[in-house]
Amino acid sequence: MRTKDEVRAEVWKAMEREGVSRFPGAEGRIPNFAGAKLAAEKLAGHRLWKRARVIKANPDSPQTHARRIALEEGKTMIMAVPRLRDPHPFRVLEPKRLSKAAMKEAATIKGALKHGRVVALDDLPEIDFVLCGSVAVNLSGARVGKGGGYHDLEYGILTDAGKIDAHTTVATTVHPIQILRQHLMVTDHDLPCDLIATPRAVIEIDRQYDRPRGILWDHLQPPQIREIPVLERMGYA
Repeated sequence: MRTKDEVRAEVWKAMEREGVSRFPGAEGRIPNFAGAKLAAEKLAGHRLWKRARVIKANPDSPQTHARRIALEEGKTMIMAVPRLRDPHPFRVLEPKRLSKAAMKEAATIKGALKHGRVVALDDLPEIDFVLCGSVAVNLSGARVGKGGGYHDLEYGILTDAGKIDAHTTVATTVHPIQILRQHLMVTDHDLPCDLIATPRAVIEIDRQYDRPRGILWDHLQPPQIREIPVLERMGYA
């Protein structure tokens, strides 16, 4: 089985070769892709999205459209600060508190940090739906991110805090070229998907992998814990 780095390199190269990556390019990131807006619209039509009231979203470019739709539909949105570097690392965006101009801006990472309300972990609302970015996925629900591990860690923190449970839907939006037929390496801390939205359709996954049940402390190194205040606090609680 190929390593995650090999899979990432293959997908980034294929997206550039086929001309389906969009600014700022594929390599080294959650790649923006042709049809990202359509994929967001497809996802927004799915029953699990429609019934969600609180969405935890990733900050990457291809999911900007889905974040904007969530806010326009009146859903509460939660985003994390980069690298979880703040003592209270999550921001809450409530559409009823935002002007129309602010709502549009809040769908971007800079706008989310500007307009989001700082909320202590214990005071966050329960989360119905998790939107994540992906480099590659397969139809078993396995997902490969860009390699930082922060999204999986955010999920673990929110699970341990009682804000995410087995009923929370996990979804991603991708270009079809990012859906691979091969097995993908999955570790215990990796977050699998329930839904994959493309510009053509939403695919419901018969997930073959368990989700992480919280923070996997034995997967973390002491320097990582010291660099993330909320982890250091939870570790000594």
